[in-house]
Amino acid sequence: MLFEFTKENMNFFLKELGKEFRKLNGTKIQAEIILIGGGSILANYNFREMTTDMDAVIHASSVMKEAILRVSDKHNLPYDWLNTDFKRTASFSKRLEEVSVYYKTFSNILEIRTITAEYLIAMKLMSGRQYKNDLSDIAGILWEHKKSGNLITRKKINDAIIKLYENNQIPDISMNLLDEVFSNENFENSYKKFRKSEIEINNTVREFRQKYPDEAKKQSITDIIEIMRQRKGESE
Repeated sequence: MLFEFTKENMNFFLKELGKEFRKLNGTKIQAEIILIGGGSILANYNFREMTTDMDAVIHASSVMKEAILRVSDKHNLPYDWLNTDFKRTASFSKRLEEVSVYYKTFSNILEIRTITAEYLIAMKLMSGRQYKNDLSDIAGILWEHKKSGNLITRKKINDAIIKLYENNQIPDISMNLLDEVFSNENFENSYKKFRKSEIEINNTVREFRQKYPDEAKKQSITDIIEIMRQRKGESE
């Protein structure tokens, strides 16, 4: 079962990580962690209650791996509760470090930074997964910025895409959905619509894996969704 991180327990575990890193590393060399995706959403926004992904870019001495494992053992977390797997995805950009913003410092040695606003949206557009929180996160970020009077414009998003990815192509489905969000201008409704769809898709994938465990191992998430849609259509 996946572990659910909230803003409160995320900060607690990062505080624990700062303590463990300080014990192992001493106080002379600082460490920096940039939270990506779900961690940044939790740190900066209120529309998302939890995440199961704690992706990060980590700049620290080699003992950071041991510190992460110690926190895992101490609090019964997955061994990879904080990981750098994100760096192997299409959403990763070396320029994320340039656009990261300060969040908190723990134990006077561990600085945490996050990604916010149009840069988070650019990342979510590049990923564009309908079965994760990518689409609802985009609408949620736009919704919260609009409520605060700090509206994120299409130009800001386009500039962020160029900054992070230069000429890399954002998937057409992502840009079409962004057009849809801006055309109706009701970011709250778009958030609720996308979130409902994501939940339905996740339930569909879970149902497929329960009914057809062997077949599920051979299929991608996209294929599973299409297969289940076809089978449900045939049964109606």
